[in-house]
Amino acid sequence: MNSIIVDKTYAMSSFLQFRAIYDQHVKFSEHINLPRRADIAFAQNRTPIDTSEQLYEHIKSFVEQETSGGKAALALSGGIDSAICAKFMPKGSVAYTFKCVVPGKQVIDETLKAKQFCDINGLEQRVVDVYWEDYETLTTNLFHYINAPFHSIDVQIYKAALQAKQDGFDTFIFGQGADLIYGGFDRLLSRDWTLGEFIERYSCVMPYKALKDFIVITEPYTEYNKNGYIDLHNFLDNHLFWEDIHSYHNSCAAADVRFAGAYMNTVHKPLDIQRIRNGDSKYLVRKIFKSLYPDVEMSVKTPMPRPMDEWLENWNGPRRPEFFENCHVNMSGDQKYYVWVLEKFLNEFDI
Repeated sequence: MNSIIVDKTYAMSSFLQFRAIYDQHVKFSEHINLPRRADIAFAQNRTPIDTSEQLYEHIKSFVEQETSGGKAALALSGGIDSAICAKFMPKGSVAYTFKCVVPGKQVIDETLKAKQFCDINGLEQRVVDVYWEDYETLTTNLFHYINAPFHSIDVQIYKAALQAKQDGFDTFIFGQGADLIYGGFDRLLSRDWTLGEFIERYSCVMPYKALKDFIVITEPYTEYNKNGYIDLHNFLDNHLFWEDIHSYHNSCAAADVRFAGAYMNTVHKPLDIQRIRNGDSKYLVRKIFKSLYPDVEMSVKTPMPRPMDEWLENWNGPRRPEFFENCHVNMSGDQKYYVWVLEKFLNEFDI
């Protein structure tokens, strides 16, 4: 049995690289518990899917079962994955759409497209406005629940789950998982990546760009090394799969709401990489969408868009001694967020 290790340098480095603590036995300090991880039985026993017909029947059955008690709501974006789930929700069900707000600036807004799916399927849309102030205030509860800093999507999920709980729901259905299981990451899948190339491409913030004391962690990559190239689909379907599970499950559970991922308890292997590279990404899911919404144009979907570039445009960077001064300069907004939330976590627990 592996013993619990206190290793602040590893924990900080791992979070910046992977948005999570890769080694399950490492924690930030002696007085903080290990980072909370999702314990979901279905993730260990996933249903094999070979055809769009099988996937259709699975999602239909899943949504019908989750809504049978009348206390389930849907997270509905402008994309095709949750739109498929919407087709099987009972009439009059509530669908929540997240809307990030930057005062005075126009950013991606999925509410109109989601409203179209609500109108078609007879659902009630409720919009959850998300502001930067939510990140400044809601992070504290999540820190103490998760025992670690967290992904930039977590605050949005948590705020919506709190609203769903207040509205009387105990289950939150998401269309999460379709991209990573069914070939939605077409840019990543568009080519073969050497191990070194992929470490640079996939790592969120390389630790040496922000931390004075750091390590570069390669195990999550070398585990999927195949003759010097990354076994990409298995990497996404395992490493990223669990990263997603933790984010969605923990953010909902912190609000006392159960996460229900319509695609997350399925597996599709082998993935037809050449078909994706020929322009037909997420081919099984797209076929279902076209059959359900023949007159609706598929939108170009950005997974749960977060306007971090705008929100953190004027951030002055970290002030703690663990970080290089001005390390945030030339970082993307999303990278700035991970440095920001790591520093906020260290401050919260006085580590």
